[in-house]
Amino acid sequence: MSADPLHVLKTVYGYDSFRGRQAEIIEHVIAGAHAFVVMPTGGGKSLCYQIPALCREGAGLVVSPLIALMDDQVTALAQAGVKAAALNSRLAGAEREAVWRDLERGELDLLYMAPETLLRPGTLNRLKGAPLSLIAIDEAHCLSQWGHDFRPEYRALDCLVDLFPETPRIALTATADAPTRAEIVSHLNIGEENSFIAGFDRPNIRYSAAEKRDTTRQMLQFLEARKGESGIVYCLSKRKTEDVAETLNAHGFTALVYHAGMDMKDREANQRRFQLEPGVVMVATVAFGMGIDKPDVRFVVHADLPSSIEAYYQETGRAGRDGLPAEALMFYGARDISLRRMFIDESDAPDARKRMEHAKLEALLGFAETCGCRRSVLLDYFGDDSGPCGNCDVCLDPPETFDGALAAQKVLSCIYRTGERFGQAHVISVLLGEADERIERLGHDGVSTFGIGKEHNRASWRSIMRQLIAQGLVTADVAGHGGLSISPRGRDFLRDKPPLNLRVLKKPQGKKGAKRGEAAADLAPADAALFEELRRKRLELAKTQNVPPYVIFHDKTLREMARRRPCAPSDLAGLAGVGEAKLERYGEAFLDVINAHEAGAAGP
Repeated sequence: MSADPLHVLKTVYGYDSFRGRQAEIIEHVIAGAHAFVVMPTGGGKSLCYQIPALCREGAGLVVSPLIALMDDQVTALAQAGVKAAALNSRLAGAEREAVWRDLERGELDLLYMAPETLLRPGTLNRLKGAPLSLIAIDEAHCLSQWGHDFRPEYRALDCLVDLFPETPRIALTATADAPTRAEIVSHLNIGEENSFIAGFDRPNIRYSAAEKRDTTRQMLQFLEARKGESGIVYCLSKRKTEDVAETLNAHGFTALVYHAGMDMKDREANQRRFQLEPGVVMVATVAFGMGIDKPDVRFVVHADLPSSIEAYYQETGRAGRDGLPAEALMFYGARDISLRRMFIDESDAPDARKRMEHAKLEALLGFAETCGCRRSVLLDYFGDDSGPCGNCDVCLDPPETFDGALAAQKVLSCIYRTGERFGQAHVISVLLGEADERIERLGHDGVSTFGIGKEHNRASWRSIMRQLIAQGLVTADVAGHGGLSISPRGRDFLRDKPPLNLRVLKKPQGKKGAKRGEAAADLAPADAALFEELRRKRLELAKTQNVPPYVIFHDKTLREMARRRPCAPSDLAGLAGVGEAKLERYGEAFLDVINAHEAGAAGP
């Protein structure tokens, strides 16, 4: 293999130039230095260790969290002509031994392992005698005790520092705030000077958040225009994943379920279908998704509030890895907020951890409730600057706001006057002056706050209460019957009466007129027709080999084929994503499709 990284980039991966800081990082690691890399999902992190491994003597050892991700990477590398293997628990004894033999003979370019496999004494002892070009630790945020996805096995990877002191270590992640970044660098002894923070922005993703009214109806309205596209819907509970998937299937979608309560074989079968078949919607808990390398996920929907901004960023990052337009929509309501707070308070975590989790949740609520650009809030959390993006729901349709101080005082006073034990519906009925049998029996038609809130309707009061819960002025007893009480922050607010900016509840919109088939959205009609023919050929070839279609060519490459109409192998070789191995393997098949299309268009 060539020692020139640009030559490797072109001949193996089919690209003419590096992106962002890739070239700088790759040269740094090839020179034998350690590196810590933070780069957005879809930004090309894997090339930062794959190309140095191909340029240096020996095999690159890659620590990866999931078997499915390793298999996906190995399959994609094999398509590009790279000698890669994964050592995991699924391999029979003879297969494992064959991988070890290939490694020790210098016949592997890259070897993938989960941390659990790597840390076995027998594995470490055998690796000491193997020629290693580098050690890459992917999804490195998993080793941070303060990160959102902590895994104890990752924590033990610091043993590699002493066992392989001369081997370059490169830790990579897309999701790490400042404390998490500092911990990774320190724990793996990489050195702060070897950090490469390449930003967090995913400009192709449109971020939106919506208050829950009728979540099923809202979700179906969003998804209807996206039938036939691949996507993920995240739910908080196993039961809800099953209910949502059943609803989607009843409305003509192909929806699969993934959660930790399923049999492992069923989970793996569903994940395999999601990777192999076009247009599948995966309805899942957060048990699904780390390292999912499917580039054409066009949307990620959160049916419930995620746990933190890091979790949200990681989960939405599974959309649009190919750089084409994608959408992230989050639904949330007052109950979501209260549930998340209850999960933190009732956990067995130390107080310091609970305080940190509450702070992370508050940051997410700030993102949900912002009246400014969502992308700016998201990037600011990670220390990345951004002006208004023009590609989030707030930028595209700015919310109306009002000084909600008086409304908040009315809510807090009503909660106090009714005894701080009744739920949202009851408090709103008192504010609206609705004297039903229960209110009269309790004497709440005689409290001073009865009927003082008629300037807002019930839906608007629900929105105001949700915002007060989000801002920590009101606490809801989720474990009980949803009774509302005034928090210490709410008591301070009643005493000090500061201004309070709240969002006006938006009226429900008609069906959102999103374009179908975002992958072909900006192609001319004739080019779009050829693009679909190329996709059909790709799917046919993928089914023959039982591999995901995207490991043959990404949609981006097929779009370029449709636009530029190459008619000879030399023309095809000039397209991004067409390396030498893929040109030799697939060039003729795709050129045949293009030439046949051109002949048909020309007519008799």
